[in-house]
Amino acid sequence: MRATESLAERPATRLPRPVVIGHRGAPAYRPEHTAASFELAIDLGADLIEPDVVVSRDGVLVVRHENELSLSTDVAEHPEFAGRRTTRLIDGQLVAGWFTEDFTYAELRTLRAIERMPSLRPLNTAYDGRFGVLTLAEVIELARCRSTAQRQVRVLAELKHPEWCQARGMAMSELVADELRRLGADSADGTVWIQSFDPSVLRELGIRMGSGAPRMVQLVDDDPVDDAMVTPSGLREISTYAQAIAPSRDRILASAATAAPGTAHLVDQAHAAELAVFCWTLRAENMFLPAHLRRGDAPNGLGDAVGDAVELLTLGVDGLITDSPDHAVRARTAVTAQLV
Repeated sequence: MRATESLAERPATRLPRPVVIGHRGAPAYRPEHTAASFELAIDLGADLIEPDVVVSRDGVLVVRHENELSLSTDVAEHPEFAGRRTTRLIDGQLVAGWFTEDFTYAELRTLRAIERMPSLRPLNTAYDGRFGVLTLAEVIELARCRSTAQRQVRVLAELKHPEWCQARGMAMSELVADELRRLGADSADGTVWIQSFDPSVLRELGIRMGSGAPRMVQLVDDDPVDDAMVTPSGLREISTYAQAIAPSRDRILASAATAAPGTAHLVDQAHAAELAVFCWTLRAENMFLPAHLRRGDAPNGLGDAVGDAVELLTLGVDGLITDSPDHAVRARTAVTAQLV
């Protein structure tokens, strides 16, 4: 949101105000995708909580960052599952480990969550083993229980690896559509929004759900293969099935830095195509921040995360996907104060 723009002047295609999105909850402070992480994100002011969604062998929608389990659960400590360790090609790379599609929901329930980045966030390891693997339905219920008449908490669910479901005879779009209908979350104004890097699963979900389809967000990778998505024609195409795009902070900042004077950068172009813009992923540690926002030399030291969020809000982004929702809330308050 630019410093020269008043709240009353915000285009109708954008949200009433920028939203703060707790990326897998608040993983700067609690292990990701745990009930504690999601609850803390809400307590810190997140408007939406963002779980990643994968699928069990028996078709249950569970929340994990990836379908590989060893980084975020104690699966390696379960001798009964030792024989299921295998190697698979994920996003073009061979990955060894245990995969959700090889486990039933009941088996996944026996696992406990652990901190995914212990060397970066050692304090979070104090919570290892305290929480189990959640389903999408449980995250939606958590958001509903924490909503009030004054504040609705929503879920921005990211659908991961739909091609894996398809290869196993399960359409992720069908599983998600059925679950949203079962939960009464089949509405554009409802509790759940959906995002994915895969445009086909968003299109399929929209077709399956029709007028009951939730808001859709097209994630945009930094890989050059996604460059066509953020051209004017690509953005117009996205607007036929989604209401927002979600590029990385690096792509947004690079676009703004290289745009010729008087020409529109990516955020402006998306707004012209009637798309809101969410930005991923803001993290407070120095290793994730540009040089001018780092504080000290330690990679895991905390830099100026509020300043990072302010820069993006000033460019006009409509949502910040962040590991530390409190920093994004502080930035939004500071930028909004400038506009009053």
